Amino acid sequence: MDKYSDKVRKLLQGKDRMLIGGEWVQAGSGQRFWTDDPATEEKICEVPLAQETDVESAVEAAKGAFAGWRRLDPFERAQKVSALANALRQHAEDFALLDAIDSGNPVTAMKGDVVMAAAIMDYFAGLAGELKGSILPGKPGMLHTVLQEPYGVVVRIIPFNHPIFFAACKIAAPLVAGNTVILKPAEQTPLSALEMGKYVQDIFPPGVVNIVTGDGPITGTALVKHPKTKRIALTGGVDTGRAVLKLAAEGGIKQVTLELGGKNPMIVFPDVEMDKAVESAVVGMNFHWCQGQSCGSTSRLFLHKKIHDEFLDRLIQRTGRIRIGLPLDPQTEMGCLASKEQYDKSFRYIELGKKEGAVLVAGGSRPKGEPFAKGYFVAPTIFDRVEMSMRIAREEIFGPVLSVLTWENNEEVIKQANGVDYGLTASIWTRDLSLAYRTAEQLEAGYIWINGSSRHFLGVPFGGYKQSGIGREESVEELLSYVQTKSVNTAL
Repeated sequence: MDKYSDKVRKLLQGKDRMLIGGEWVQAGSGQRFWTDDPATEEKICEVPLAQETDVESAVEAAKGAFAGWRRLDPFERAQKVSALANALRQHAEDFALLDAIDSGNPVTAMKGDVVMAAAIMDYFAGLAGELKGSILPGKPGMLHTVLQEPYGVVVRIIPFNHPIFFAACKIAAPLVAGNTVILKPAEQTPLSALEMGKYVQDIFPPGVVNIVTGDGPITGTALVKHPKTKRIALTGGVDTGRAVLKLAAEGGIKQVTLELGGKNPMIVFPDVEMDKAVESAVVGMNFHWCQGQSCGSTSRLFLHKKIHDEFLDRLIQRTGRIRIGLPLDPQTEMGCLASKEQYDKSFRYIELGKKEGAVLVAGGSRPKGEPFAKGYFVAPTIFDRVEMSMRIAREEIFGPVLSVLTWENNEEVIKQANGVDYGLTASIWTRDLSLAYRTAEQLEAGYIWINGSSRHFLGVPFGGYKQSGIGREESVEELLSYVQTKSVNTAL
């Protein structure tokens, strides 16, 4: 802790407690775990390791707060969500600092995450009026009404790549809909969620929002299996999603939505404006935001044979200009991976790509220089001459490794783009909008950009096909997924 500024050291105080029932408490067992700084490989501080008894306390607190919270006018609930959004904006620098040291993401990008999270929270607050029932036609003397009611206790499990972004915006829809929430941040990056708890405590009634830290096998399992948690939402990997579905079924019949991984294609036709498409390939791969650790990264780049060589040359030059640096440096564009696990996984795939016959044309190693003597840094890595039979073309790496494939036939490239188990996002680049739209119709993906990549738009449903998930988020569909329908038939 001594290596941090006074401001950071102050922010780290009190992170050995979690928020349950409006109170800051340690794990009942007294157990804790360390969260590490991935840029230095040094320990930051200890946070509680919640056990089943702590989960029980959180569930009871959320259950106890539910009756009062659901009875509030939806617009009153929305006002509190917006108040939390404003608190995030006012303290954006604090959250960005914590996420930079905890996740390895650049501090400047993390400020952007706070701004986006607050905007999404305000968006859902503005949708409070959509929580309305309906009246259906019936014969004289008969009234049919349809009501929308919250589930009760909602569990939100979030990943490590955008800690405060997910912690904040993923509780908005369930809260506006009238549910109470138990938030479990990723064990690698719990600090900003705990910091958010300070403002949650001031704004919301006790028990409406609970923040429980711990790991997946113990804490996550207990939350998902608990018979009183009625609605589960996970953002994470496919294996975790499968485990959540199984565990949820063991605890009863529950509503589960999953936003999972991707092995997303970017298809470049020969008529593109080259520089814009090259920049989009860099942005879409998320090299300089979360170091490729994004489920939406366009990690398979399909270049038409006519433009392959020129495009690849420009892409290599562009990635070579990315400023890799320490996460707390405001000039840094690309930081480090969030954990040793992700670092080792990336290099396993880099070695695998070489063995499978792909040609390494950029990166593939740690960046050089004194700042990178420690930490989980991986230079932007590009493989050319990748074939769909290779694992680096089919499996999600969740690191800064881009696979380049060459194509000539339109039907064949669509077949290859669809030839994986995932179907989250896709990007299409061409000046022929008719061709682009026909291509989009044939791609098996839930979110597609034409002449763009990576950017999300408020109100546009986000979610995946196939193994990439169940359900849609960032839209009215997400809000309505947190209510259940009740039909009432009245004889007048």
